[in-house]
Amino acid sequence: MNMINALAISIGVLAAVATYLCLGTALGLQVWALFIGWGSFFHTGGGTEGLTKSATNHIWGVVIAAVTLIIVGTVGGSVAVTSGIVGVSVAVLVLGAHSAALSTIPAGVYGYAATAAFALLTGVAIGDAGAMAKAAFIVLVSLIIGNVFGFVSQKIAGAMAAES
Repeated sequence: MNMINALAISIGVLAAVATYLCLGTALGLQVWALFIGWGSFFHTGGGTEGLTKSATNHIWGVVIAAVTLIIVGTVGGSVAVTSGIVGVSVAVLVLGAHSAALSTIPAGVYGYAATAAFALLTGVAIGDAGAMAKAAFIVLVSLIIGNVFGFVSQKIAGAMAAES
């Protein structure tokens, strides 16, 4: 079996499992964030290195976004003030790439964007550090589980393709 067909089968089956895990349990996982993590795993090259790079940079992006939202929620102010705070935080996110561990900027952006989207679209009290930490944790766990699903789907597909 060729690798594309093997990936289609492994990803399709695991996508059903992932969706059930998110929608059919009380874990609170977000299926869309899980799929972002899954895609990020492949985007960063896959394998153990891709898993590590993707997860590490997701953590960085989630932390920067959570801190940013807490500051925005605490400081309040105009759109100009909020825009300035976000601009500075994104600059910090990118400056993290001076560290080799944080050099996969797109994966950091995925973590940042997913955290901001979840918090803002679900009405999390962003000035409440506890509420924001809980929201960030849900997104982070969903992203990391997505990375793991990517790793597993790649391994299964590799085994299926090798058997042919």
